[in-house]
Amino acid sequence: MTDYPMTEYWNHNTHYHPLVLGQLPAGAAKALDIGCGEGALARRLAGRVPEVTGVDRSGEMVRQARERGGPGTSYVEGDFLDRAGSGLADGTYDLVSAVAVLHHVDLADGLTRMAELLAPGGRLVVVGCAREGGRPQDWAFGLATVLPAVVANRVRGRGSNAPAVPVMDPVTTYADVRRTARSVLPGCSYRRLLYWRYALVWRKPG
Repeated sequence: MTDYPMTEYWNHNTHYHPLVLGQLPAGAAKALDIGCGEGALARRLAGRVPEVTGVDRSGEMVRQARERGGPGTSYVEGDFLDRAGSGLADGTYDLVSAVAVLHHVDLADGLTRMAELLAPGGRLVVVGCAREGGRPQDWAFGLATVLPAVVANRVRGRGSNAPAVPVMDPVTTYADVRRTARSVLPGCSYRRLLYWRYALVWRKPG
């Protein structure tokens, strides 16, 4: 299988799709993209994974994802936190991804549920949004990303043909994310990224 071409649009979230793709475990058979939106990442994952499920609680986003199609993809309208109603089975997925999703839900609850959905040995990859806290290094990193963001937005035409998606400002700080993730997911890796994002990567013990 080959990588699904990313030609639809660019923004600060799609910029990190290759980061997710680069964390795919060898031989992954099933992947779940949480907060899939119109399915851009799910379609890319389907170029490498036989079975990809996207879940989103926005019916409009799921409708658009289904219209855009893509081989090996299916989409569920629902809340991934709803254990009974979402139809997502625990311990099923070799990869669980979430891009710009966790700040829409309680952080600890979201990470806990994602870990439950992973198969033993599976990998969780989160690219998230947070806000600056009181740490000087966080403020410095945030300021340092302004110029690269301005340049990239102009060069790439940020979101010029992107679909409208539900948005909200993050409440949780980067320090809170780091602390909570290391508590809920022992051994996870955390790092700050450009474009006011962070990355979490965790392998479920198997």
